Amino acid sequence: MFNIFKKENNEKESNHPSIMAVACLLIHSAKIDENYTDKEKKIIKDAVVEMGANAQEIDGIIQVAEEKEKDSNQILDFTREIKNIDEEDKKIIIEALWDIIYSDENADMYETNLMRRISGLLYLDPKVVGDIKEKVSQKKA
Repeated sequence: MFNIFKKENNEKESNHPSIMAVACLLIHSAKIDENYTDKEKKIIKDAVVEMGANAQEIDGIIQVAEEKEKDSNQILDFTREIKNIDEEDKKIIIEALWDIIYSDENADMYETNLMRRISGLLYLDPKVVGDIKEKVSQKKA
């Protein structure tokens, strides 16, 4: 009876706040080692599109996210919105984060510390995060 209030299309929208928060978080992780590369940008774009962003709008989304990330001083701004999304999407985010970290074939102490903090803030089981880390590191080997 009240179906008129439901969206016909269940797809996520590019302007959904969680999509922007994910992009900002991924950009933040890419910049933590002070070496934000094109390879990392591609990983970020692919992950954000996989989560539902419009592929034709991805460059604009990334540009806005880079500005938001630059103006923010803590990851809580981003994880606050993301912590309530479904677990499968969180796994996509964690995999993209590990892909970014291992894109230069080196995980430094700042990057691994960031991952511990993000995992906790997203309420993810450390075993799940460890399994994803192992999967990504094997892929890179």
